[in-house]
Amino acid sequence: MNIPNLLTTIRLLLVPVFGKLLYSDLYIESVIVLLISGLTDVLDGFIARKYNMVTNWGKVADPFADKLMQLTALLLLSVKKKIPFIIVIIILLKEIMMLIGTYILYTQDKLIVSANWYGKAATIIIYLVVVLIIFDTPHKTTLSIIAVIAALFSFFMYMINFLKIKFSRK
Repeated sequence: MNIPNLLTTIRLLLVPVFGKLLYSDLYIESVIVLLISGLTDVLDGFIARKYNMVTNWGKVADPFADKLMQLTALLLLSVKKKIPFIIVIIILLKEIMMLIGTYILYTQDKLIVSANWYGKAATIIIYLVVVLIIFDTPHKTTLSIIAVIAALFSFFMYMINFLKIKFSRK
């Protein structure tokens, strides 16, 4: 296992730690874990690209770790009545659709698509919104809408990419 994949594995292991801290109302600690997770995300991507350590496992596990952390955060914020549950449903449906698209590209075309700038931007926006909502920043509804718009923009961009790939291979 190379260093970027080890960092991604650490991120995956941080998800339940973050969830337990957030659920237990340990907000500062949960945000610290979220920040560590975000830092390892940036670091693993940088190292993988700079030192040519990109692997298929990393291409799949890296976004999975992001999505798992995001969904954990949003679900727990919903349970704590800090955001409406519909936000969790929208993001979850988006992730399911992206998973289906990823599966189709892999099984039909043997292609693993790497994360793009819009996916990373959506992740950063969602994490920022999560932190602001954790600390009861005003305008939670507006912040939630911004997170959903970022996620849907990312989905739209990935769908365009998916369709380009599918139609160019026929």
